[in-house]
Amino acid sequence: MEARSRDLRVVAGAIAVSTMGDFVAAVALALQTNELWKGIGVSVIFIALWSPIVLLAGHAGLVVDRFETRRVAIAAALFQCVVAAALAFMTGSVTAILALTALLGVGAAFGQSAEFALVPLLAGTRSLSRANGVVESARSLGLALGPLIGGALAASVGTRWAMLADSASFLLIAVALGSVAVRRRVSHTETAGFRARDGLTILFAERTLAIATTAGALTLVFMSATIPADFVYTIDELDKSALALGLVITLWAAAMILASLLVAPRVPAHAVAVGALLAASVQGFSKFLAPFWMVFPFMCACYLVGGAGHGVKNTLFRTLIHQRVEPSRHGQAFAAYNGLRNGAELIALAAGGVLVAAIGGAGTLWLAGGGAGVVGLVGAVLLSTRSAGQPAAARANAS
Repeated sequence: MEARSRDLRVVAGAIAVSTMGDFVAAVALALQTNELWKGIGVSVIFIALWSPIVLLAGHAGLVVDRFETRRVAIAAALFQCVVAAALAFMTGSVTAILALTALLGVGAAFGQSAEFALVPLLAGTRSLSRANGVVESARSLGLALGPLIGGALAASVGTRWAMLADSASFLLIAVALGSVAVRRRVSHTETAGFRARDGLTILFAERTLAIATTAGALTLVFMSATIPADFVYTIDELDKSALALGLVITLWAAAMILASLLVAPRVPAHAVAVGALLAASVQGFSKFLAPFWMVFPFMCACYLVGGAGHGVKNTLFRTLIHQRVEPSRHGQAFAAYNGLRNGAELIALAAGGVLVAAIGGAGTLWLAGGGAGVVGLVGAVLLSTRSAGQPAAARANAS
């Protein structure tokens, strides 16, 4: 038990460092690319980073479920270490930056799926929700610190050193994962019929997962469309500084961390799907309500609640997949889920920019935030009106 607890902490720490490294790189490269390619530099960096996660979801999941998972995670970290180091010396060419950033995304597609598949083995006597809460809080910590560190490094010592720091973070991840005792091996007989396109089929194979996945993806489209609105609403419409915007983002991330650790593990195993969609609804309605009283402290209070909903939603969605998908297919299922999530974000970021230009920051928060709230609520109602039994094979993982 003690060894499992240590290994869970190690993997959670690796996920925190990995997420932080992703955003250190993304922010530093976005700033650099924006200097070389004015106007669209920020957008193209995120497209280059996230597109491989979407396009390679099926193949990444298949690799994770066919090979020893810890080794896949280590190989992905070492690959990203080399790519990030190469990026440090190629920051003068937009073409090289985009190509190497896409390779970072390739490593992320495999590494993130492998880390997810290890979690049930690391839970020990913990519930899956509690183990996933630890992992999600670590990811949220990396999300909170990464942009800040990336911006500070790029501004103080330049993009090259930011990328070298990112490269060092991936080396640290590989070393940490190498110390983990747990191994995940799926037998060849279990994986013989697996195909790269099976991931999405798994997520829609039974009613509860299908409804939760569909509603979750739609809420994410709406929520991601609110991201450009956060900037415009805070700085232009509330007439606040960039520091105020940073405070709002920090409050959101802090609430995610606390809710992942303290709230999500208290949701009963049988209510995980409904709880995930209700949390998504809370997340959306928090942004919907903020502009009704255009006062900055009220916005902060709404975003604290929204961040808590975000943390609970992410934790419970991970737990739902662990519960309802056969353990031998966890890599494929999460890779497909990750691909859907990143695909939705890519579409929504572009749509959010158009909405902000058309109806302003407050209008976008009303429309997109309210849309997310309604979709999450409808999905939760659909799930609660007709009970869907949990597969026997998955029930063993829910305890």
